[in-house]
Amino acid sequence: MLEVIEQVEDDDAARTLAITGAGAAFCAGFDEAVDPRLVESLAVLSKPTVAIINGDAFDEGLELAMAADIRIAISSARFAITQMKHGTMPHFGATQRLPRLIGGANALRMMLTGTALGADEALRLGLIAYLAKSRKELAEISGRVAAAILSRAPLAARLVKDAVVKGYDMTLEQGIRLEEDLYALLQTTADRAEGVRAFLEKRKPLFRGA
Repeated sequence: MLEVIEQVEDDDAARTLAITGAGAAFCAGFDEAVDPRLVESLAVLSKPTVAIINGDAFDEGLELAMAADIRIAISSARFAITQMKHGTMPHFGATQRLPRLIGGANALRMMLTGTALGADEALRLGLIAYLAKSRKELAEISGRVAAAILSRAPLAARLVKDAVVKGYDMTLEQGIRLEEDLYALLQTTADRAEGVRAFLEKRKPLFRGA
């Protein structure tokens, strides 16, 4: 998976990355042999990422899902952080990402008590962005999300992601200044010019990521 992430980062033709589970669960945790760089490598990928959660996401599995930009889950999925019952604690970002997504009180409730969230509550709290009632609907929603991402200018998508992620650690004024700088940078690109031409010509733009 690390190799795939690196390939997507380096390949200009790769516009987005989606991950999902191979079995009944999305991911129920990691073996000790898993490279500790895995989750953070997904988190810092400059291109949009999607976690298609086809089943339970527990412990490191939930930490992996939270490293993606957008999470889509099936209604039967559950979400939990339970490492403390084994005398350890999360170490792939849960203590930082979970409070940012669902608030400090709810994050502490999950981590300190091991409470598992159902998919409905995860949607209500903002842990996931889309909810599917079946595997068929999960595939359909995932396809629509991917199509929407791919219809956007790739450079604009990367800069928007950059602004949002870096803005977490900035004051409002600093974040707005970053947005202004990235906007000015985008105005110099061929994709921006193509967007203007397509609007004037009343057609779909053909973005090339340049």
